[in-house]
Amino acid sequence: MTLAAIAAVLLASASLHLLPGLPDPFAEKTTDRSQPVLLKSIQDMSRYTAASGNFQLVVDLDHEAAFLPPGLLGHRTLYVAAGSVEAYVDLGQVSGSGVSVSADRRSVTISLPHAQLGQVALDPKQSYVYSQERGLFDRIGDFFSGNPGNQQQVEQLASQRIQNAAKSSGLLEHAEQNTRNALQQLLRSLGFTTVDVHIG
Repeated sequence: MTLAAIAAVLLASASLHLLPGLPDPFAEKTTDRSQPVLLKSIQDMSRYTAASGNFQLVVDLDHEAAFLPPGLLGHRTLYVAAGSVEAYVDLGQVSGSGVSVSADRRSVTISLPHAQLGQVALDPKQSYVYSQERGLFDRIGDFFSGNPGNQQQVEQLASQRIQNAAKSSGLLEHAEQNTRNALQQLLRSLGFTTVDVHIG
């Protein structure tokens, strides 16, 4: 048996754990060389997050070439997206004239701005590429660009679709009602018998 053959047998035996004393030559080691987290800024928040909506959809993104068959140029991606959107009321916009207290301190009137939607937060554990079909030229281009399938594009499209769905889902109205209820309960616990909360 030649030296090369002996080495091949030893490598195969080590990789199959037939020789416990030898280390696995194909074992991988992961080293984390990330830099420390850098705090960029701190912002004081005056938002009252009153509701949160969870959404899910399947993005079917299909790019076709005008004159070439899909087998050569074009790609189709099915992306399952799950994300949440928070609805909040910015209490920092309430001015001094937005709060009116009666002389006997038994009644209070508060004027609040309308609720707003926060940014979509995609859940990385629940969002994934379900399937992907790419033409020959697309696969070659992805290989050299280091961006196979352009997942960023489908993520942006998914976020925009979820944002639009949140606007028409009644989430804003729900947040405003929750804010009204929370303020009424809080102020009544402080001794006010009449609490009027106006939004808009």
